[in-house]
Amino acid sequence: MTVVLHRIDDRLIHGQVVVGWGVPLGIGFIVLVDDQVGASPWEQDLYRMGVPDSMKVSFCTVAEAIRRYPEWEASDRRGILLTGDIETMEALRAALPGIRRINLGGLHMKPGRIERLPYLYLTDEEVRRLRALEAAGAVVTAQDVPTSAPVPLKGLG
Repeated sequence: MTVVLHRIDDRLIHGQVVVGWGVPLGIGFIVLVDDQVGASPWEQDLYRMGVPDSMKVSFCTVAEAIRRYPEWEASDRRGILLTGDIETMEALRAALPGIRRINLGGLHMKPGRIERLPYLYLTDEEVRRLRALEAAGAVVTAQDVPTSAPVPLKGLG
């Protein structure tokens, strides 16, 4: 199969990802790409507790994810690649042009961010950077759960 969802969600692994997306998509693995979590066995254990035994979880740094991406694309299982921020997804997309669709999940309030959707807060600079990802060939949409309609980037202001 392949990586079927490339998602940016600042909560990383949580119920909405595991149950909301993982179950309907028939996910067999989740790849969490985060340099800090990739280097912290303690944080990995915390995230692993929220994932059923039927789903394999990998914790990777950006460099490791770039190296291992072909392995996940060739997997006989379906997977989710998850980052907690736009910067990490930008780094992956720059090295892996095969990432053609990017899902914006929960990105929550921080100083300077504006509510774009009830679950999505972005600065104007973050919107500009997401537009640059689209200009480079990726389709960026916001969608909190698979049963809701995807919102195109242009609809976020």
